[in-house]
Amino acid sequence: MKKILRRRGRAGRGQPDDLWIKCRKCGHMSYRREFVVSLKVCQKCGLHERLTAHERLEMLVDSMDDFQQIAPDMVSTDPLGFVRGNLTYDDHLKRYRDSTGLREAVICGLGAMDGRPVSIAVIDFRFLGASMGSVVGEKITLAIELATERRLPLVIVSCSGGARMQEGMLSLMQMAKTSAALSRFHAAGLCYLSVMTDPTLAGVTASFASLADVVIAEPGATVGFTGRRLIEQIVKQKLPENAQSAEFMQEHGMIDLVIERRALRGMIIKLFDIFLGPDERSDRVNEVEEIQVKIRPAASTTKT
Repeated sequence: MKKILRRRGRAGRGQPDDLWIKCRKCGHMSYRREFVVSLKVCQKCGLHERLTAHERLEMLVDSMDDFQQIAPDMVSTDPLGFVRGNLTYDDHLKRYRDSTGLREAVICGLGAMDGRPVSIAVIDFRFLGASMGSVVGEKITLAIELATERRLPLVIVSCSGGARMQEGMLSLMQMAKTSAALSRFHAAGLCYLSVMTDPTLAGVTASFASLADVVIAEPGATVGFTGRRLIEQIVKQKLPENAQSAEFMQEHGMIDLVIERRALRGMIIKLFDIFLGPDERSDRVNEVEEIQVKIRPAASTTKT
């Protein structure tokens, strides 16, 4: 996790301007270096702060040096000519690419966990609220199909506000596409673990995030289909205070496990050993040859 630490400017009396960080839930002040070492979990209240896609991958895979991305240069175009105020959809995409350093809201690829090759997709909330557009759906589908073709276990770490309105119906179609790919994956008898982080909502919850052999969530993660205010307006009654928490969803059977972040990698490895057996582990992920993926014609709203 050393790469997560970043040097910033100094402010006032020679002190770093980011020496401390305040928990957005309980207000506890943590020394930033200790906060990063604890994987961005508040040591007082246990709040799991969001991780970037790269931070999440560094936490999960054995080595980022051996991680091979799938379609890293694929980006969205503007199929609807969407304009909001004086900004086009392309303007919004460029702004988020510049601010996050990402090409899109998801990073997919092949890596290793405890020596076992896996196909993994990690969604980053910083990019347009991790909304699911045609590129997010396409890249996740490619990760699923590559895992099916090479008979690899699959991990998807979800974090999303839902479908991307700037792409209209094309965004909603990603629910069906990813679900169909997972149907073929499961028919092949392979293992898929879904990790829901804060928040996992709407079309992502209603598709690939919920279609796993084991659904895991981080403590306190918001999980559901839509916001509680809209639900309360429709049903005309107040929801329980914790109605959309991971713990509530586990209690009512939607989620299988709620696992603290520091134990997440170990639990995933243990589950793969249970499902697949330790003998299928490979000692070298770089034995996997160069990734060659075919971009389907249906992804006409994307370019690489």
